[in-house]
Amino acid sequence: MSLDLDSRQRAMLQEMGVRVWWPEAVPVPVSATAIPALVTPMAPVTLTTSVEVKPGASNALADDIATMPWDALSQAIAQCQACGQCQGRRAPIFAGSAALRHAEWMVLGEPPDDNEERLGTPFVGPAGQLLDNMLKAVGVQRTGVDGHAAYLSNVVKCRPAAARNPQPQDLATCENYLRREVALVQPKVILALGRFAAQALLLASVPDVATIPLGKLRGQVYRYQGVPVIVSYPPAYLLRTPQDKARAWADWCLALSALS
Repeated sequence: MSLDLDSRQRAMLQEMGVRVWWPEAVPVPVSATAIPALVTPMAPVTLTTSVEVKPGASNALADDIATMPWDALSQAIAQCQACGQCQGRRAPIFAGSAALRHAEWMVLGEPPDDNEERLGTPFVGPAGQLLDNMLKAVGVQRTGVDGHAAYLSNVVKCRPAAARNPQPQDLATCENYLRREVALVQPKVILALGRFAAQALLLASVPDVATIPLGKLRGQVYRYQGVPVIVSYPPAYLLRTPQDKARAWADWCLALSALS
């Protein structure tokens, strides 16, 4: 994909309030170490009517998810009882389907909010509109075809009735689904938009990631399952803090440069 912006893309950025600029060269300090496998191979386990983790069963859960096609993955997420995030949820958020083959971009967002849970899809409302404009500025869209598509997902799939931040164990459990999404989508670059998205993707390669401010995680290319990962601000934050839109666009430029 070309890094040159056409007039349409420049107009979109101007509508976002981003001053259009392009650096002579975008530095890409790469942390090239891919995340190692997190589980030890075990015998496959047949799913029952729900996915419920019992003590000592986390590896079996991960192994089972690791071979699922889209339909089985969707069913497993719908029935999942594996962590506290499912308590009182209305419905999990999952946008994957067999109709999607490959997408160059994967955008991982924060835990679902009330509107996302109610509508059953990631990135909705004004924040979703801003994200869609940014996707168009780099030549992709959430409903695109194959390489011109962006696959959108949430770092955890459920919003508990008593809303709370996900705990490390919640992120680790739901990361099993995330790993399978990445394997099925085969993106060329992943944007981690928010601190929980960054934590889920970088925990194995940046052990103290939970204590590092989001702003300090920016400006580098990390890797998850061998795929370049760029950390940036979530669109909801940019709506509240528009002065950081230019920094966010620099992150998207870095993601463009990381496409292989």
